[in-house]
This record gives sequence, structure tokens and C-alpha cells, in this order.
Amino acid sequence: MRDYKLDALVTPGSSVAPVLAIGGFPGVNVPAGYDSEGVPFGINFGGLKGSEAKLIETAYGFEQATKIKKPPTFKP
Repeated sequence: MRDYKLDALVTPGSSVAPVLAIGGFPGVNVPAGYDSEGVPFGINFGGLKGSEAKLIETAYGFEQATKIKKPPTFKP
């Protein structure tokens, strides 16, 4: 990430969260869309230690740009 001057690593879903946590790296998962049944899915923004503020800023920017977040319509 430092070599390429990246602010965040973006991955679909939250499957990378345990890897980030084990390494002590921050991550934030935000809504990214809904499947055909209305079940929400997200993307994860991960970063280097100390990059929490930048990750929150990036995740917030994504949420504001996409306006994806809405109350779920599926029934468990």
C-alpha cells in the first residue's frame, strides 16, 4: 500500500475482516447493494495501522456518493 500510495484496500463483503483484525489493521464495512431478494451486502475498506480517520472518510464518501443504504425489505 505504501509503495503505490493507496489510501485503502477495497474488497467485496466482509470476508477480509478477520485477516485485518488478526494483523491489527483497521477496517470498515459499508452497504454496497442488495441482492434480488432485498438482502443487503457490503464492501470492506481496509488500511494500514493509524489510517482509521482516512478509512472513515473514504467509507463515508462512498455512502454519500452511492446512496445505497436503505431499510431492508426482506423478511427473515
